[in-house]
Amino acid sequence: MSDILIFSVAFACLAFINLYRLVKGPTAADRMVAGDAADTLICCAMILFSIFSGRGIYLDIAIVGALLGIIDTLLVGRYLEGRGWNDGAADRH
Repeated sequence: MSDILIFSVAFACLAFINLYRLVKGPTAADRMVAGDAADTLICCAMILFSIFSGRGIYLDIAIVGALLGIIDTLLVGRYLEGRGWNDGAADRH
């Protein structure tokens, strides 16, 4: 029980540091990295809550959240790069 409390406090501290970077980030890429880190922190917090409550449904939600975070990172990274979905498709044909 005390281990989960220690990890929860550590995640809360990391979340506040990450929130500062999300708001104050000088570039859009910095904000994207902070958003991705927030997604990772939320998934880890759901895993901790799953261990604490003894219910496995939160693990499934954490896995789906992590997968959506990966897709989000890919989409926003492509947007920040300045390429659209079909820019590279014309070169392949």
